[in-house]
Amino acid sequence: MAAVTTDHAPRADSPHWLVLGALSLCHMVNDVLQSLLSAIYPLLKAEFALTYAQIGMMTFAFQVTASLLQPAVGIVTDRHPMPRSLAVGMLASFAGVVTLALAPAYGWLLAGAMLIGLGSSIFHPESSRVARTASGGRFGTAQSLFQLGGNGGQALGPLLAAFLVGPLGRGVLGWLGLIALAGAGVLWQVGRWAEGRRRAGGLRVPSGPLLGRRRIVAAIGVLAVLSSTKAFYMASLTSYYTFFLIDKFGLGARGAQLMLFLLLFGSAAGVMLGGILGDRVGPRRVIWFSILGVLPFSLLLPHVGLVPTAILSVLVGAIMASAAPAIVVFAQELVPGRTGLIAGLFFGFAFGMGGIAAAVLGQVADAQGIRFVFLVCSVLPVLGLLTAALPRGRDLVRA
Repeated sequence: MAAVTTDHAPRADSPHWLVLGALSLCHMVNDVLQSLLSAIYPLLKAEFALTYAQIGMMTFAFQVTASLLQPAVGIVTDRHPMPRSLAVGMLASFAGVVTLALAPAYGWLLAGAMLIGLGSSIFHPESSRVARTASGGRFGTAQSLFQLGGNGGQALGPLLAAFLVGPLGRGVLGWLGLIALAGAGVLWQVGRWAEGRRRAGGLRVPSGPLLGRRRIVAAIGVLAVLSSTKAFYMASLTSYYTFFLIDKFGLGARGAQLMLFLLLFGSAAGVMLGGILGDRVGPRRVIWFSILGVLPFSLLLPHVGLVPTAILSVLVGAIMASAAPAIVVFAQELVPGRTGLIAGLFFGFAFGMGGIAAAVLGQVADAQGIRFVFLVCSVLPVLGLLTAALPRGRDLVRA
């Protein structure tokens, strides 16, 4: 472990709220740009005469680009921290949104999606490390505050699509992308703080958990399955929820985007609650509640009317999203000192599984209809039973 970068803040520190707030805000900007991609799918489908399969491939292009690169970025930055690269990631996302705004053909849409994925692959591993560095030992709260920005950005995307991109046209994406330039400036300053913190020697690596390698690998595998379950289900919602609502209830594009906002708003609230609860009761209990606890609501969602659908959208988004910070913190506790790798693996794995899910579900939707997709996905949370295989909190006590 000697070559691994020290990245854990001592427990005696207080959280650096200004740094955490800046990271959360920039995560919001980054994910606003990302969420605009899925939010404008109805617009792109109409303008370019796309099939569901082509829409799925766009999500695949975005998410697989991010998933393949994020673990590699995490491995490199664990050994050679590059906190100022956060600004570069933001600029890549900006370039992707501008490409989407000006794209003359479907191939350019794919290129824009891949540039946004590249930005995510650079941003997430290093920003997750900086958030842990600034946590003062409140790892769940720091991770949830960081992810809150991302979920908030995902929630704002549909609103921007409904009230700006829809009425004003696809070209307005280029203007919206300008917020990334301000975000890049903020991230450059955050990177300077993190670099100074590292050079001052204010960070340390704790000793490992009281678990053998085999149990650690098995636990990481369980967390990966749970993360993929969450990613697969959420991909069905973020990519196809608007089409489901249009098909079932006859909503217009704006009404469907507002419903998507409710879902993503619930996710933003849930991710913050999950981190805070994780610091109090442990991440394992939060994972139990999140993955398995959402099952009754996911089973109901395809079968109820419009108003209950809106209510269930908030509940499903909140409960499912509460697992996100808990899974990352649990994995980081299993493999101390590998914060970048773990963040890259789990953010990247979620992106990759979401991309695969979007592509597969697009094919299923073309063949069987969009309602069938939601019937199949509604049973996925039963895999939350695998949480029983995770080690208990007492097994993670450090030597």
